[in-house]
Amino acid sequence: MTIRAVVRGTGHYLPERVMENAEFEQLVDTSDEWIRSRSGIERRHIVAEGQTTSDLATRAARAALADAGVEVDDVDAIILATSTPDFTFPSAATMVQRELGMTRGFAFDVQAVCAGYVYALTTANAMILTGQARRVLVIGAETFSRIIDWTDRATCVLFGDGAGAVLLEAGEGDGSTADRGILAADLNSDGRHKDILHVDGGVSTGTTGHLKMEGREVFRHAVEKLAQTAHLSLEKAGLGAEDIDWVVPHQANIRIIQATAKKLGLSMDKVVVTVQDHGNTSAASIPLALSVGRARGQIKKGDLVVTEAIGGGLAWGSVVLRW
Repeated sequence: MTIRAVVRGTGHYLPERVMENAEFEQLVDTSDEWIRSRSGIERRHIVAEGQTTSDLATRAARAALADAGVEVDDVDAIILATSTPDFTFPSAATMVQRELGMTRGFAFDVQAVCAGYVYALTTANAMILTGQARRVLVIGAETFSRIIDWTDRATCVLFGDGAGAVLLEAGEGDGSTADRGILAADLNSDGRHKDILHVDGGVSTGTTGHLKMEGREVFRHAVEKLAQTAHLSLEKAGLGAEDIDWVVPHQANIRIIQATAKKLGLSMDKVVVTVQDHGNTSAASIPLALSVGRARGQIKKGDLVVTEAIGGGLAWGSVVLRW
């Protein structure tokens, strides 16, 4: 018998306000056509005044629990991937724990920017495999609109707010690639590339700061590293690109998504794409896309799914799982 971390439920939440590309024409020198052609983004959701990351995460978590048919008292842990927590401390995950009425177990945040959800999934998987937890809510939630410079047309048009969640549960397998659950993962980081994607502020600097990005450099690293990490995870699992049913990538830019699929030798028909409706929601983008892809009827039980992401750090990685 082999223990696997199996997906039992998914859920997501998006703020009510939808910001179409045309609105940016009043803020910066840009156009709907310019944004679409360079990113594939058509609209994004923006949090309301007073709405926090933990608010979004809580709604996504409730949806995932309802989908799984699991009560909060049966959850052992919450891992929340975010770069935009409510407070410096305590963690946003403990705020979700409070709102859900969860009085047992433990909760903590993971920060690896856009790669955060891959890191969180990998952490949850390790806890399940070692018996530290049996059921883990793995959430990605962001309010990136709060750290955007709305006068910088290179970045302000790209990001949105939202949350997605997955309930992972320990399940039994026979140790083969046919098992349901997480089969392999690959994590990486390289701090030498900090300057190409970062926020120029933080607690110890005494400023909040804004997101800064060198788009061309990020694109170059993203395509190379995302394809590489996906291949490594597949190799660890004893599988190949030909075995993939769905790639659920970090939804940053349609051109990055297309170029990565090409490097993997995959048709875009095998890629779940939501970037047009959500923009880049950082750590929330993969769980959002998993939830939406399942709701669309794309992802089905038994499908082999590869998730991959890259973010500031640089940090990047991938997870291979059988749905």
